[in-house]
Amino acid sequence: MKNPYKPLKVKVEHIIEESPGIKSFILRPETEFQFATGQFIELTLPGYGEAPFTPSSSPFKKNQFEVTIMNAGYVTSKLHNLDKGTILGVRGPFGKGYPVEEFEGKEILILGGGVGLAPLRSLLLTLIAEREKYKKIILCYGAKTPVDIIYKEQFKEWEQQGVEVYRSVDKGDEKWEETVGVVTVLLDKIKIDTQNGVAAVCGPPIMMKFGTLKLLEMGFKEDKIYLSMERNMSCGVGKCGHCAFGPFFVCKDGPVFKYSQIKNFPDIWI
Repeated sequence: MKNPYKPLKVKVEHIIEESPGIKSFILRPETEFQFATGQFIELTLPGYGEAPFTPSSSPFKKNQFEVTIMNAGYVTSKLHNLDKGTILGVRGPFGKGYPVEEFEGKEILILGGGVGLAPLRSLLLTLIAEREKYKKIILCYGAKTPVDIIYKEQFKEWEQQGVEVYRSVDKGDEKWEETVGVVTVLLDKIKIDTQNGVAAVCGPPIMMKFGTLKLLEMGFKEDKIYLSMERNMSCGVGKCGHCAFGPFFVCKDGPVFKYSQIKNFPDIWI
């Protein structure tokens, strides 16, 4: 049995600056590494600590994977100063991801805000790889400004692979010709069969709250809305208790939950 506390060595092969304060790290593990879309890892920077991230790449690639990281704290600031070739450690994968087998034959809406598109990108790439299994795939994504959009070069590629793409920014510039407004305004533009639809949501808490309320208003069933609840996870194996969430531990029972599972818990949007 694999020791969950022992990190696997990974090498930083490439670093992509996605936007001010957000970088993607392409990592090559010393042996094959496999995860299910939506699961998370603990990324270890020797001498400084570790932090949880959900891989943003396709789970079908086992010799390379990617994490997209916002510079938001002590460990992430150190990661943002790394150079190519640095050796890091990875523990995991941990938790439960998206039940993609339940999505087959359905119309799928992916609703993301800011860096919340990172774990959703992994889901999107999983769906694209087996596009024929799904009736429709719609991506609605919002960022603060055009500069803050991540994966800028990939949206056209996703459209060519059969994804309907809608984007918005809170504040546009002279070159922005798409929607201006919070990401939920995009939901008024789409056509989806909510009775045969599923939705996956990830982003800032306030966006997830109002996004979920809008989805319910549109007619999505409570058990067909999937939320990525990446709260304050620490050990990754349900021992430290930092991510206790009602009767659940986010690190073991999530981070992906159906809205119906957690709707009655207090402070779920914090």
